[in-house]
Amino acid sequence: MHEVEIPVKIGSPKSSGSANAAEKSSGCQKSHCGCESSSTAVNPMLTPLEQAQERTRKIEERAKLVKRGKILQYVTIAYTSLEAVIALVFGAMAGSIAMVGFGLDSAIEVTSGLASLFRLRADGQELHKKAELVSLKVTGWCFLALSAYVGYEAANVLINHAEPERSMPGLILAAVSVLFMPWLARAKKEVATKLGSLALETDSKQALFCSYLSGILLVGLLLNATMHWWWADSAAALVMVPIMAREGLLALKGKSCCSGGDEH
Repeated sequence: MHEVEIPVKIGSPKSSGSANAAEKSSGCQKSHCGCESSSTAVNPMLTPLEQAQERTRKIEERAKLVKRGKILQYVTIAYTSLEAVIALVFGAMAGSIAMVGFGLDSAIEVTSGLASLFRLRADGQELHKKAELVSLKVTGWCFLALSAYVGYEAANVLINHAEPERSMPGLILAAVSVLFMPWLARAKKEVATKLGSLALETDSKQALFCSYLSGILLVGLLLNATMHWWWADSAAALVMVPIMAREGLLALKGKSCCSGGDEH
């Protein structure tokens, strides 16, 4: 009786497929939605105790980032709410489209800040994926609303030759925001990058554009006060319209990898 050797195939398609499935189940590898950074996968060469300690460290680090992100959003909401009231009231009194647009931008940024706060509160929960998408969509629509309003009002002022009045409160507000908002934008972007969230990164751009509009408002008001260039702030505001609209469209097209979409 002869022995028959049965070859054993190592690494068969089935086992390879299982390995791939296991690898995929370890977490999303795209960095923009926060799935990778929230994964608790650690170096398999570590001992079980070291792996547990590493997971704990990662969870604690992420918790600190989320807490910092929440504080930044609270600061954003408080500051931009005050900013919106001041800019809208004194902008309407002075008839300055750039200042009114700046106030509306602040109001829109409050909305974006609330959406981002919702995203941060949902971090690490089952609601995380939905919160990422909702926050991204809200911020995108905020950008489009801002660009539409500023574009319409700026064009209206230029067509009707509506000369704005001088506004000292507007100058002070713009000067403060030019100094404060770039710092806030950088701090928010740093948190967004470390958390791997496209929604939070897009929200940080709201603060960045707020600083741009602050600069435009400041220069426009100064030119109007010193050289009587009534058209300066409206013309400058029009330059920002396509840039803001583009950011809004990019945000609306962006897809979270957790939702099964393509990477943005």
